[in-house]
This record gives sequence, C-alpha cells and structure tokens, in this order.
Amino acid sequence: MNFEEQKRLVEATEYAYAWHSGQRRKMTDIPYVSHLLQVAGLVIEHGGCADQAIAGLLHDSLEDAPDSEKRADRERVIRENFGEAVLRMVNDCTDTQADESIGEKRPWKERKDRYIEQLTHALPDSLLVAACDKRHNLHAIVWDVRSQGVSVFDRFSSTPQQQIWYFESILAVIRTAIPPRLSQELQDLLESLKQLVGDSDL
Repeated sequence: MNFEEQKRLVEATEYAYAWHSGQRRKMTDIPYVSHLLQVAGLVIEHGGCADQAIAGLLHDSLEDAPDSEKRADRERVIRENFGEAVLRMVNDCTDTQADESIGEKRPWKERKDRYIEQLTHALPDSLLVAACDKRHNLHAIVWDVRSQGVSVFDRFSSTPQQQIWYFESILAVIRTAIPPRLSQELQDLLESLKQLVGDSDL
C-alpha cells in the first residue's frame, strides 16, 4: 500500500469515527467502530486493496445514516473523496434502501432477502468486503453465544435459525468468489453456531 493509499485509508477512518460516533454494538458497551476497523483489517488480511479496505470502513455508513438527507450527503462524500468504485462497494454491502434510516428500517426478512439477491449481482471486490463483514459478525455471535448462551439472540429481531439461514444463504452466493481460507473460516463458524444453538426455538 503506497503513501497515497495510506492517506486515503486514514481519511476513511476519520469518517468512520465521525459517522459512527457514540454507536455501540447491539446491547453491548463495544464501540461500533471496532467492527469497522476489524472488517477493514480482514479485507487487507485476505488480499484486498486500499479501495476495498476503505469500503470495509464505510460499509455501514449509509444504512446507519439518521435520515435520507444525511444518507445522500454521505454518498456524495464517499463519491467525491474515495471514488465511484468505493461507493459501489458500500452500496453493495448495504441492506437498506435510500428512504430507510438507522431508526426506521423495513422488516428483517425483507431486508435480508433483498441483500442476498443484491450480492448475486455484485462484483468480486464487493463480495470480499461483504464476506469480511459477515466473518466478523459471525465470529462475534459465536463467541457471545459460547460465553452467554442463546439469550444473546434477544438482541436481534431474528431467531437463531433465521440467522443460520441468513449466513448459509450468503455463503452459498459468495463461496466461490472469495479466498478459500475465508470461505472455510465462515463455514467453520457457521457449523459452530449450529452446534451451539441446536434445536433452540428462541
């Protein structure tokens, strides 16, 4: 990564901190930006370029916008500062539409069905970012369930079985387009989640 790319990555990190300031991971004290930093790190670890790492940092910036006006403004900032390729990747990794905000989203299943369909048309550079996002999310869920039990799913608007369906569906779409090690990591975490939740109806 050359000096110019490093500068762009630092700038994107500053936007990630600004746009997600005060946010926490679901029902925890963990700053939300930790997720964004780790997704960007996973992108780099698995061979992604600077643009993909920037998209990893900003992948939740649109769906977490407080309203449609702020969302449009964030799209403009991403386009002007980081380019159309980064904006496309961020849009590919976003499961809400322009009229939704962090506080007003369509039902979970509707959003996830649309997101999975969206990934079937995405380019490989977007799929790596999406895979790293789901890799970190799945890892967090697995370890939370191991330490706290299936009550962890009380944080979500979906059941353990729905979460398993969601991750399985995504893996089926992206498996052949991402590095084999990353695909295996996702598969192993998914199998761990299945074993942990068993036949729970929670």
